[in-house]
Amino acid sequence: MDESWLIPYADILTLLLALFIVLFAASELDSKKYAEISNSFNSALQGGTGVLEHETPVDHIDDTSQIPKLGEVDKHEEIKEMTPEQDKKELGELQEMIEGYIKEKGLSSKLQTDLTSQGLLLTITEGVLFTPGNAEVTGVSRQTARDISHILVTDPPREIKIEGHTDNRPIHTSKYPSNWELSSSRAINFMKVLLENKKLDPQKFSATGYGEFHPVSTNDTVEGRAKNRRVEVLILPYKQQNE
Repeated sequence: MDESWLIPYADILTLLLALFIVLFAASELDSKKYAEISNSFNSALQGGTGVLEHETPVDHIDDTSQIPKLGEVDKHEEIKEMTPEQDKKELGELQEMIEGYIKEKGLSSKLQTDLTSQGLLLTITEGVLFTPGNAEVTGVSRQTARDISHILVTDPPREIKIEGHTDNRPIHTSKYPSNWELSSSRAINFMKVLLENKKLDPQKFSATGYGEFHPVSTNDTVEGRAKNRRVEVLILPYKQQNE
């Protein structure tokens, strides 16, 4: 009789015996440990979350904004490297440009420049920009202001202070209760016309009214009062504006 069928039968019995042993062992295993072992194997097989995969408590800092773009010139570095002598030389060249404009327009009696320790000062007498007792920049005065705005464009831009001044004669109107309001309005209105030039940076400008309290001449004469009624444009050195 052929007994070859016993071989696969024996294999089946062996496999069933192994299965029963595994099931018995699993039934005796602590469920908590079984879960831990199962999680460990799952984590290992699925890639897991190692120490390097946890988020670091240190905030990510993006330094790309601080990296200069290709071909971009750092103007602040240029300013730092500029010596006081070079800065003064540039202001002197700017003064020559303004003087050329004054001469061309025949305004030598009404516009003056002075290179001081504070910077380049451009003084504009009242009659160039305003009518007496008024702070509106109109007509030919607006064109004069626009011409001046082109001269003030520099690279890098400089800080510019606009200052309004009056004589000591009192004013009391609904629009200008005192010389404070008149001088401040003149400085602001003139500055607004300058800033119509989009090449100028508004962040570099400021306007102040000093009333009659910073005279440059006597208020006892007609000529002296005329000198005191003025608008001043102070162009600051780079060193001073960055201190």
